[in-house]
Amino acid sequence: MAELIHVIDDDEGVRLGLCALLEAKDYKSIPHASCEAFLNDYTAETTLCIVADLRLPGLGGLDLQAHLLGQAIDLPFIVITGHGDVSSAVRALKAGAVDFIEKPIDGKMFLSAVERAIRTRRAVLKTSAMLASAQEKFSNLTPREHDVLRHIVNGNPNKIIAHESGISPRTVENHRARLMDKMKAASLADLVSMALAAGLSSKSSA
Repeated sequence: MAELIHVIDDDEGVRLGLCALLEAKDYKSIPHASCEAFLNDYTAETTLCIVADLRLPGLGGLDLQAHLLGQAIDLPFIVITGHGDVSSAVRALKAGAVDFIEKPIDGKMFLSAVERAIRTRRAVLKTSAMLASAQEKFSNLTPREHDVLRHIVNGNPNKIIAHESGISPRTVENHRARLMDKMKAASLADLVSMALAAGLSSKSSA
């Protein structure tokens, strides 16, 4: 699916001008005349960034930001204003906006803010994908493998794992090898990191 930047401004010249800047940098963008129009025409999964004017008829940029956060939708925001309303812009930053830009908009400053927002979004998407992958692999482990992995996360050596689990050290080694394979771990540290990402605690039971 295409990755999109949504530009929301009731000034047609501004929104189309910003979209033209983005398209010139090979970003795909969609202009919206209002936040309500945006809400009717967006998908969170394909959204890289939202650019919204602070003051709009109906929902303003801050209102939209609060609305999305209230639905646990955390997308990178850049707020723009032509009113010198710095206090509102600071509120947006405190709520997680990447930047605020005053009109008339400097193209280089705008594109720099967009690039920061996109880096933030892609980092979040990458982390989410890694977490989902780790949880899927974790769910396919047997109860014994869960138990051995818990011991590994707790830093226990093979002899301790064998003693507490009532199995031989050789069997522990076999379980560790299968864990490395099933979790697609490149190293022991990688295995522990994925286990923690998947929600396994050293205090968890099998």
